[in-house]
Amino acid sequence: MLVDFFFKLREYQLKVSLRELLDLIQALEKGVVFGSIDDFYFLSKMIMVKDESQFDKFDRAFADYFEGVQSIDIFGKGIPEEWLKDALSRHFSDAEKEKIKALGGLDELMKTLKERLAEQEKRHQGGNKWIGTGGTSPFGANGYNPEGVRIGQQGNRNFSAAKVWDKREFKNLSGDVELGTRNIKVALRKLRQFARTGASEELDMPTTIGSTAKNAGMLDIHMVQERHNAVKVLMFFDVGGSMDAHIKECEELFSAVHTEFKYLEYFYFHNCVYEGVWKDNKRRGSDVIPIANVIHKYGADYKLIFVGDATMGPYEITYPGGSVEHWNEEPGSVWMQRLLNHFEHAIWLNPQLSQYWNYYASISIIKDLMKNRMFPLTLDGIGEGIKHLTKKI
Repeated sequence: MLVDFFFKLREYQLKVSLRELLDLIQALEKGVVFGSIDDFYFLSKMIMVKDESQFDKFDRAFADYFEGVQSIDIFGKGIPEEWLKDALSRHFSDAEKEKIKALGGLDELMKTLKERLAEQEKRHQGGNKWIGTGGTSPFGANGYNPEGVRIGQQGNRNFSAAKVWDKREFKNLSGDVELGTRNIKVALRKLRQFARTGASEELDMPTTIGSTAKNAGMLDIHMVQERHNAVKVLMFFDVGGSMDAHIKECEELFSAVHTEFKYLEYFYFHNCVYEGVWKDNKRRGSDVIPIANVIHKYGADYKLIFVGDATMGPYEITYPGGSVEHWNEEPGSVWMQRLLNHFEHAIWLNPQLSQYWNYYASISIIKDLMKNRMFPLTLDGIGEGIKHLTKKI
């Protein structure tokens, strides 16, 4: 059974290996869990999944294998929450229930559900065919059918559902959704690198065990230097203008990086980087920090991340005096290039939807300056950007 489960996880593109399968088998042989599908779910997730961003895939694979319910994603269409709101509860008499016929088996149910998803375009209440609520359709919530698929309903009512389409806890970890602070942290952890620094404060368990064994059981304790996050991050946030529409995403990103990295510095700019940036938007007119000072202060080992929609007039990047706020003696592209020459590991995260990038000449110019290291501000986009930040130049 576990071999088939293993291949089901691989079918859902989880990165599981034989090592994890053998560990799961060993845990079951040791009696870590027994006789509980819920306990097995948590145990297998803990052993088989090494990356939080894969939890959603695991949940769908688990439900597919053990419950027989395919993922909504496989059908290619989600079910809007509006369709499943319980606006009117209905009581069915025994006579009414006798008249309602079942479709006849799980295969027929799932086949028909797929057809309904492809055809349905709006909410339905009290009907006998479409996905909805309060009716006799086999698909939906808060109605009655002798054999159906319960979707979006809290708990049992008639105990007659053939299958339950549960809400997945980690659905929001899909790679192309808008990011929350927690999801961003999941992606940023791939960037973190650790180094041994400071005094010997941490127990070196492998060395202690090995040395104690060699001493015929006489305890021989070894300590090791504590590991610290060694990554240094420098961030430039575009603020104002068109970026006002992306304040929420940028705040979540800032919150995530602020808690994930010990060595973090940040600055603000507007549209394009020129000769100066600032730390406090309330004092942007008076406390401007020259880019030259930033380059001299922060070493080339910092990872540089620009955050902005790169949506502006092309002249703001390519011409002297192009800035909309002040007269810049040199084009923004010159200052951008100076930063990129110093910080070799650099990316640009763009909250603008990537399908619209080709409509803006300014985005193309920034992409060229960044040597195509521009990525959308999504979980997948951050993941791809981090791969570039960690590449050896």
